[in-house]
Amino acid sequence: MAKIFVTGAGSAQSNGVINCLLMDKNSSDEIIGLGSDQYDLMLCKAHKKILMPHSTKPGYKEKLLEVLSTEKPDMIHFQHDKELFTASSFRDEIVATGVKFLIPDNNAIDTCVHKYKSWKKFKESGIKVPENIIINDKEDLKRAFDELGNEDGTIWLRAMSIGGGGKGALPTNDFDTAVDWINNAQGWGDFVAAELLTPKTVTWLSIWYKGELIVAQGRRRAGWAHSALSPSGVTGVTKVGETYADSVVDEIAQNACKAVSAEPNGIYGVDMAYDKDGIPNPTEINIGRFFTTVEFFAQGGVNMPVILKNLCLYGKKPNLSRKLNPLPDGLLWLRAMDVAPLLTTQEEMKRTLIKA
Repeated sequence: MAKIFVTGAGSAQSNGVINCLLMDKNSSDEIIGLGSDQYDLMLCKAHKKILMPHSTKPGYKEKLLEVLSTEKPDMIHFQHDKELFTASSFRDEIVATGVKFLIPDNNAIDTCVHKYKSWKKFKESGIKVPENIIINDKEDLKRAFDELGNEDGTIWLRAMSIGGGGKGALPTNDFDTAVDWINNAQGWGDFVAAELLTPKTVTWLSIWYKGELIVAQGRRRAGWAHSALSPSGVTGVTKVGETYADSVVDEIAQNACKAVSAEPNGIYGVDMAYDKDGIPNPTEINIGRFFTTVEFFAQGGVNMPVILKNLCLYGKKPNLSRKLNPLPDGLLWLRAMDVAPLLTTQEEMKRTLIKA
């Protein structure tokens, strides 16, 4: 029996991982959730729940090392970009406690949590990406509208700094609106402007082990949950996901991973948006953590958190029919607030739903 820490417990992205680990019927592992929000933490299904300071707060490092030394877990999984970035800065001290983890190297983490750095790596590697301009002042913003605007002059604004959920994202063709947006976010020097891609997106979640691709699965998105609450329509929370395999997506995603890591290790989740020519452009890599929809794949038959656990603790690789897209196309994962997600298919929906 192993003792496994999962951080960010209680959040949607961590709850999925915890649920996946609990699905392993061949295991008697103890799952311990570490979280900083007492109310969220109460909602997670971990066997044990430990309230911790947030990774941005004073005392986080000391408390984490203390809990690791006291509880002596076999493995820890960081399920949040910002926390992984913070913890990786003192990874040697974490290792000294005896706990194992499977995460990318520090340079890869730093590159991927800062979107402009990863964009540069993609571009330098010859991967097709939208042009970007860092917005330090109004002159940069004017240049962005002149050089990057589409047919109606629209550009895509977003923050470069760490943060999910489409942080700071705004499509606009109005200069004054863009100025107000950046002012309100205190974002001069932290925002980039980019060419606007199409709303069609695809994601690719993968696990690597010492440079070897272990498993990867593609997924299309048919809308964002709570999209009306975001000016860009992007919330980072998938409403409807669909398993999807495409050799072009596979190739571009693998190239993106190798662009940021000489030897990929751990979890790499590549977000892509299609351009007007139908080519998927990488927009970011969610590094070292699973997507919030990871339970989708587990319910379909590929439990990535268990695969990660077995690699990390035992060096054991999964027995899969194929590494790339082992799940069939067309599985749907439906999500909404205050209801359990549903795994279904278009065929099942046609049989179930009565058209008025």
